[in-house]
Amino acid sequence: MRVLEWKWWSVVLRGVAAAAFGIIALAWPDITRLTLAVVFGLFVFISGALEIYNAIAAKRIDEPYILMLSVGTVGVIIGLISFIWPSVTALALLYLIAIWAIVTGVFEVVIAVQLPITRMGKWLLGVAGVISVAFGIVLISRPTGGATAVIWLIGAYAILFGVLLMALGFMIWRIRQQVTSVHPT
Repeated sequence: MRVLEWKWWSVVLRGVAAAAFGIIALAWPDITRLTLAVVFGLFVFISGALEIYNAIAAKRIDEPYILMLSVGTVGVIIGLISFIWPSVTALALLYLIAIWAIVTGVFEVVIAVQLPITRMGKWLLGVAGVISVAFGIVLISRPTGGATAVIWLIGAYAILFGVLLMALGFMIWRIRQQVTSVHPT
C-alpha cells in the first residue's frame, strides 16, 4: 500500500507504543490491574488511532482501507473500554486483551497477504499477526495461570510485537528511500 510508504513512521510508532507497554509490564509485574488497564488502554487507543489515520490516508489515494479501518476501530473501542471501566476484574481485563490480540492478529495476517511490499515486509507483519492470535488463544485457554506469569506473558508479547512493527516500519522507510533515490518524482 502506497500509504505506508509515506506513513512508515506510524507503523514504527505503533511498535514503540507496544514495546513501551511491554517494558512497563515486565518492569513492574506487580502493578495493580487498574494501572495495567489504563496503560493497556493507552497503548491500544494509540495503536488504533494510528491505524485509523493510515486508513483515512489510504482512502484519500484510492487504496484499500477497510481492514486498516477495522483494526483501528477495534483498537480505539477496546482502548476506550479500558479507560471507561479500568476497575474491571482481572479476568475481564485478560479477556479484553485476548480479544484485542486475536482480532488484531487476524487483520494483520490478512493485511500482510494483501500488502504489496517485499516478502520480508509480508513476513514481518504476518508473523506479528500470528503471534497476536497465538497470544490471545493462550490467554483465553489459561486465564487463571497466576497473575505475575500472565503479566510477564503480556509484557513479552507486547515487546516482541512492538519490535516486529518497528522493523516493518523501518524496512518500509528504507525501501522508500531506495525508490526515491532511483525515481526522485
